Amino acid sequence: MEAVDAILAGQYPAKEHAKRVVEYIKKTHPDASGVLYLEGQKTCMIEDNDEAAPFRQRRYFYYLTGCDLPDAYFTYDIASGKSTLFIPPIDAESVIWSGLPVSPSEALELYDVDHVQTADTVASYLAKPSQGTVYAINNQVSDHITFLQFASTDLMLLKEAIEECRVIKDAYEIGLIKKANLISTIAHTAVLKAVKHAKNERELEGVFIEKCIANEAREQAYHSIVASGTAAATLHYQKNYQNLEGKLNLLLDAGGEYKMYASDITRTFPISGRFSTESRLLYDIVMKMQVDTIAMLKAGVVWDDVHLTAHKIAIDCLLALGILSGDKNEILKARTSVAFFPHGLGHYLGMDTHDTGGHPDYEDKDTMFRYLRVRGKLPAGSIITVEPGIYFCRFIIEPYLKDPAHSKFINVDVLDKYWEVGGVRIEDNVLITDDGHENLTTAVKDVDEMLALINST
Repeated sequence: MEAVDAILAGQYPAKEHAKRVVEYIKKTHPDASGVLYLEGQKTCMIEDNDEAAPFRQRRYFYYLTGCDLPDAYFTYDIASGKSTLFIPPIDAESVIWSGLPVSPSEALELYDVDHVQTADTVASYLAKPSQGTVYAINNQVSDHITFLQFASTDLMLLKEAIEECRVIKDAYEIGLIKKANLISTIAHTAVLKAVKHAKNERELEGVFIEKCIANEAREQAYHSIVASGTAAATLHYQKNYQNLEGKLNLLLDAGGEYKMYASDITRTFPISGRFSTESRLLYDIVMKMQVDTIAMLKAGVVWDDVHLTAHKIAIDCLLALGILSGDKNEILKARTSVAFFPHGLGHYLGMDTHDTGGHPDYEDKDTMFRYLRVRGKLPAGSIITVEPGIYFCRFIIEPYLKDPAHSKFINVDVLDKYWEVGGVRIEDNVLITDDGHENLTTAVKDVDEMLALINST
């Protein structure tokens, strides 16, 4: 934690991000000139209410500013390389309720920008004649803003440039994600220690969130999945209020967010402190899928191939259990394993849980790759989740049992022993390096260590 904190003692590298974005733009527009223009998220009132909705900064804006203030604006002059942040001026009525806002001088110290002005000057700033192009994001430009003084307007390229640049993280961003993982590990550990005595899923969600908030991660990267028993077969389970009595396992997919950057961690473990025979067999399969696919990771590896390897391992192991039968190559060709492992092996991670730049193809006719959120080669500096899983969801599997092309490979008598397992998923966050990888997730997943924590109280 100390090494991470030392990195994060510096400033969010917004200027460097802006330079990278301009470099990307100049790959297709070598003579690009003018201004990058972005708006932060606006304060939004809850409908039929006098309270503001919870604020979530636009990630495109944050990437170039490091600024988490609402109602802010940003410009970056391509020729000079100078950035200007526009923040809300003092509103006396607001000060009564919320206190003094950040001042321009304070903002200049806080954020990696060259100039700070108040937001009421942004329109006049943009009114200066320019022979260049203003690069902005479509549908993220306020009505009172005009670009009439610019020679041209591009509302497409800036978003693409930021999305692609976000894929490769710098040391500061990696530090933020490491910190989010360290905090989430504390929370995952607390749930392990609490699960044996909890009565309801919501108690465990409460334990996780409390530990995150207490350790500097006030926001969650996403709504936690706290799925007990057969609910673990629902990939994005949302209820989190079912009783735990009589259930075999708990699947906890939860991650805290630290200063806009996400963690995304899944662990599956027995509620009683002891795996059933079937649950342990499935856990070992998923662990092998994860260990073997993580071992493949380095810069330049094709993620589609890593995902395919996970399916091949799943097929081999399900054949060994007797759930599948027949020729493994025919099973792979038929895509029967998709019935048990229907989602992609992972996704990029950054400011968003499902981060940008993955180029998925949700129209892919191949069911094995349709939901793969990342396609192609992984670059050094990217962070990707590795989250294999095996699930026993009746809604998904039963159509396969009715289809002769698949049913000939599935042994129903053996399958019937596994429905109560629900599902097993194990997920870590992995940094891709030039010659390998670094697993940023330290939450316990070794069976003996997990069981020791569960049975320690």
